Amino acid sequence: MLLKIVKTITLLALTSSAINAAEFNTQAEKDRLALIKYFEAKFEDPEKNRNTFFPYSTDEELKTAFIKGIKHQDFSKGNYAFNKDGRAQYDEIKEMPPYEDAIEEGEALYSKQFKNGKSFESCFPDTTIGGMYPIFDESRKEVITIGQAINECLSSNGEKKWKMTKGNMAKLQAYFAYETMEAEKKVDIKIESSDAAAAYERGKEYYYTQRGYLKFSCASCHVQGAGKRVRNEKMSQLLGQTTHFPVYRLKWSGLGTLERRMGGCIKDEGQVPPKSVSDDMKELLYFMSYMSNDMPVDGPDIRK
Repeated sequence: MLLKIVKTITLLALTSSAINAAEFNTQAEKDRLALIKYFEAKFEDPEKNRNTFFPYSTDEELKTAFIKGIKHQDFSKGNYAFNKDGRAQYDEIKEMPPYEDAIEEGEALYSKQFKNGKSFESCFPDTTIGGMYPIFDESRKEVITIGQAINECLSSNGEKKWKMTKGNMAKLQAYFAYETMEAEKKVDIKIESSDAAAAYERGKEYYYTQRGYLKFSCASCHVQGAGKRVRNEKMSQLLGQTTHFPVYRLKWSGLGTLERRMGGCIKDEGQVPPKSVSDDMKELLYFMSYMSNDMPVDGPDIRK
């Protein structure tokens, strides 16, 4: 069913404006439920499903390397949901996670007064907002990411904007993600207008469209290719892909935002990534985040 959705993505984008006025997320919900069904079937038994999902994997790998029977909520842990070896290393690192200091620094940034005497609390009185963004601003007719909202708070209070991909931006987002996780809230992305539905469709089209000299799409690796091995790593799946950001990557030796990760991933596809505040990037994240709706916020987290 999901592969049929992939093949008809262009048609779906063109018909998004015909969505019933009272149900602007109808198509998005069909996509999300199809994605859940697809990944639960894929990882129910990789060895049994070899010909359907894992045609190039070895017999030994399919027998021993996968956790079987993964269900919807479990996919919030990325490839550690099904990767036996990776999960063991992940659980060990999580006992003393390297991002704990960053959460504390993010809390301090949240409370620190601006030059005008205000603080981030004036813009974000609720700190449990990790699962609410990106949002679609109906008055501006555009997607607003949490990074963009943070920078707009800074500039509206006479402060200098932060870099979107790391540093203070990642630390404050880590604090929001942690507060959201502690409150046991889930991802809850809204599509409440035809304009929002159109933005979602454009994000979906970007995710599934082949680009660059390698002719890959995001879906090449993270839908059809999810669970397959590239060198020593198994590729993660779209379902739950945004729940755990910002992440501390061992490769980075520090925290990075979702924009940072997607920029690097798109480069790996052989194409130039869109800028962090471009409509292409924001709508891509809007689509991806909707696919994680009703999943627990599990950030900040660690990845290799």
